[in-house]
Amino acid sequence: MNLGILAHVDAGKTSLTERLLLAAGVIDVLGSVDAGSTQTDSLELERRRGITIKSAVVSFVVDGTVVNLIDTPGHPDFIAEVERVLGVLDGVVLVVSAVEGVQAQTRVLFRTVRRLGLPVVVFVNKTDRAGADVPRVLAQIRSRLSPALVPMPVDVSSAADVLSRHDDGVLASFVDGTLTEAGILSSLRVLSRAGVVQAAYAGSAITGDGVDVLLRGLPGLLPSRCAPVDGPVSGVVFKVERGVNGEKIAYTQVLSGSLRVRDRIPVRGVEAKVTAIQVFDDGAAVPRTSAEAGRIAKVWGLTDVRIGDAIGEYRATTGHLFAPPTLETVVVPGAADRTAVHTALAQLAEQDPLINLRQDDVRGELYLSLYGEVQKEVIQTTLTEQYGVDVAFRETTMICAERVTGVGAAVEHIYRNPFLATVGLRVEPGTPGSGLTFRLDVPVESMPLFLYKSVDVFRDAVEETVRETLQQGLRGWRVEDCVVTLTDCDYNSPGTTPGDYRKLVPLVLMDALRQADTVVCEPVHRLTMEGPADVLSAVLRLLAQHGATPYAPATAGTVFELTADVPAAEVHAVQQRLPALTRGEGVLQAEFDHYRPVRGPAPERPRTDLNPLHRKEYLLHVLRRV
Repeated sequence: MNLGILAHVDAGKTSLTERLLLAAGVIDVLGSVDAGSTQTDSLELERRRGITIKSAVVSFVVDGTVVNLIDTPGHPDFIAEVERVLGVLDGVVLVVSAVEGVQAQTRVLFRTVRRLGLPVVVFVNKTDRAGADVPRVLAQIRSRLSPALVPMPVDVSSAADVLSRHDDGVLASFVDGTLTEAGILSSLRVLSRAGVVQAAYAGSAITGDGVDVLLRGLPGLLPSRCAPVDGPVSGVVFKVERGVNGEKIAYTQVLSGSLRVRDRIPVRGVEAKVTAIQVFDDGAAVPRTSAEAGRIAKVWGLTDVRIGDAIGEYRATTGHLFAPPTLETVVVPGAADRTAVHTALAQLAEQDPLINLRQDDVRGELYLSLYGEVQKEVIQTTLTEQYGVDVAFRETTMICAERVTGVGAAVEHIYRNPFLATVGLRVEPGTPGSGLTFRLDVPVESMPLFLYKSVDVFRDAVEETVRETLQQGLRGWRVEDCVVTLTDCDYNSPGTTPGDYRKLVPLVLMDALRQADTVVCEPVHRLTMEGPADVLSAVLRLLAQHGATPYAPATAGTVFELTADVPAAEVHAVQQRLPALTRGEGVLQAEFDHYRPVRGPAPERPRTDLNPLHRKEYLLHVLRRV
């Protein structure tokens, strides 16, 4: 079972991981987040800050089931690390504080895991703390997350009320008076593993109260896998890190078959040789000659591997679960060697592709995408301590997006362009929030099927190049929420290769995009705020100063609750001013919500020519035609 521990920051997620390891017999002494002695927060920076920055894997056995437990960051600045883990999980323990209750990041995480269909077990933590109120928090979970909640240990009548809505057998037994606790537990296990209902435990990771009961319940409430060890190897890389000697290490989930040392496997179209393997066993990563299906392995030798890459016959999916970063900054090398800075940043981008390292070739500036200021501070410290380069950052600015406003189409026919291919593309607006949709409107026989076993090679070449090209629209920003349709396609037998399509697609696509035109949009975050009721008017004035659009506030006793839409560039300023305004009692959580057209002059972003060679070839071709 691949088990993820998810939570809002400071809900006690890493402490619960530590207590589970102790209860499973993997460790003899309980580590502490405050003391920096936990098993999963191994980075020195994590220990100093007391937060999880990188996901970590540990393993233990419960009732014959091998559990790969993955601890993930709770801070929203590191949500990309959570996203990479979710794709390999079988189930989730969602940790909710018995004091703070359901928080904004809790809601974001729960919505995402439910969208993926992942089963969830809830653990209400910190019951030993002053202000803990388990009934209040359970009521919050029912109203804000899921009404299908079954508190543990089960109460037959209350559990029957939830389960009977999804299980006719429970309803029939309840009506005729034959329903037993055993019947309730049997139904709960089935419905929980299917992700229909959520069992809820309560306790304290610090004292250990309730953790043993949670541990014993996991194998029955969450699904485990019996993956096929025979057949072709298949897997996916969900994390990349560098070893002490700078070598690349790929965290790989093996889905089928067996991955062995000295195996040669294709990675990004180049054959790579597996030189070493470690699997997680009894709390540690231990050397092995192979990793069988179902295991999570650390793999050496895959020098060109990236996060999300497929191993063997696995077909990777595209798209993101969470919104991409909405902020960016310029790296200022200062006295540091620019080559060393670029090398260090490139290695950080291997571990977190969403920082989207890019260089403005005209100004020679390096840009990084960010989720927030804490992430920027962590990157700066990492560059100094791990790579020995001191850098500064310019003020954080918004990452805008472009939206298509009309319909545009373009086509380049074979023998009338310098590539052995015909490509026609149509671009049109998509629904808000839909991202990029790629469609085929050509007969299969128009693609060079005879050259390969499957047309996928050519279709993928077109789709991947469309996605890469639309990272920079007409005004330099990523193009969001549009539909791109392949309307024309032809080839030359037998000379056409996928490379011809990769070179021609950007030229045709940009012609179509110019016809359609785009508008620049700014990212808007949804703020959720709480604070003393007597400062509500001052908070509303603060929001107005930063271009926010508040919704009707609610007041309960001496506390107000408020939501507001705020431009991403203004969120940090609001966060900085809120504590003083609310006497340190204000709580704020922000998450990306939507894009809206920029009010006033639209900012343009310096473009990086993604295909300078291809463009040169095309321009020479146009000149010849003229």
